[in-house]
Amino acid sequence: MFDSIAYAMAPPQGGASAGGTDMLMQFLPLILMFAIFWFLLIRPQQKRAKEHKKMLSELKRGDHVLTSSGLVGRILEIDDDEATIECGEARLRVTRGSIGGKLQGRIGKAPEASVAVEKKRGRKAAEAPKAEEKKSVEAAEAPEDPESEEKK
Repeated sequence: MFDSIAYAMAPPQGGASAGGTDMLMQFLPLILMFAIFWFLLIRPQQKRAKEHKKMLSELKRGDHVLTSSGLVGRILEIDDDEATIECGEARLRVTRGSIGGKLQGRIGKAPEASVAVEKKRGRKAAEAPKAEEKKSVEAAEAPEDPESEEKK
């Protein structure tokens, strides 16, 4: 009946259009997975990278920053590739790309937080430093030798 096996395995003459839809149905799950990855992973990551790049380009002297390693400091000098930040008493040179973010406000001074803590303790924030100063002054004026105090 058939001259060869290859001729026997050929698709029917009218099935050429049906094969195209079958092929599309096979690739449909892959297309859907790519679309999901695009909207849930790739696109938000690209948006975040664009915002980070914009933030890095807008950095200037005096800005308070957080590095990707977790150090917090104030920018003293900045150029195209590097920035010098002041972290406590230390001056650190970091690459511009290692700056993770710009911090809002001043570092080390959180008046709202200190007021909340002092209210919790039952005193005003303005009284707290005075009380601590009073203790330190009393400690400085007190004699170090208890025997000299008894002699008086």
